[in-house]
Amino acid sequence: MATDKKQVRRSIHQLQTVKTWQLLVLLTMSILVSATFLRLNNIGMVERRDAVVSADKTGNLEDIQNRLYDLQRYVNTHMNTSTGRIALEHQYARDAEKAKSAVDVGSGTSAQQAAIAACDPIATANGWRWPDPRYTACVSKELDRYNQENAGGEVQVNLPNQGLYYHEFIAPVWSSDFAGWSTLVSLVIAIMILVRMISVGILKLLLKRSYSSV
Repeated sequence: MATDKKQVRRSIHQLQTVKTWQLLVLLTMSILVSATFLRLNNIGMVERRDAVVSADKTGNLEDIQNRLYDLQRYVNTHMNTSTGRIALEHQYARDAEKAKSAVDVGSGTSAQQAAIAACDPIATANGWRWPDPRYTACVSKELDRYNQENAGGEVQVNLPNQGLYYHEFIAPVWSSDFAGWSTLVSLVIAIMILVRMISVGILKLLLKRSYSSV
């Protein structure tokens, strides 16, 4: 029994070779490093997302597609870079303008123009703007009214599908970059601290209960 007691004490001593406070210092440093890299990842995403927005304003379709691809590729390989919903509102406005220009009512006034003219005062009063569903619903309602009034002329307006102008990219939970590896190191150190504390507690409990008579 004395031998078992010495072995338990030896195990406790081995576990206590590296102090808990030392592991905590390492954990703190690791967390700071991983937080820095995670922040840099997010900054990289924001820069690429802003590039998409800028390309949307210029109207260059090839540039928009390239910027979207660049953003998607970056997000897919870096954690903490989810973009949220991105709306290509300027490109939608341009495509909607093309659609409305292609449809004319008998008087020569575009059905889309008339619908927008009817809805703009309401939108301005309520602070709506594309892609607010209340604004698009108003335009659609006006277009339906025009279509019904001009059914004999077979007037038909097809607005672009709004869903095609929304983009959202989701980042992986973990990525094999600096942020990913530093986060993994922090997790390993945290587990080491937890396991060490539990192991020492169990060994001390065994030593106190089982060998108190020795």
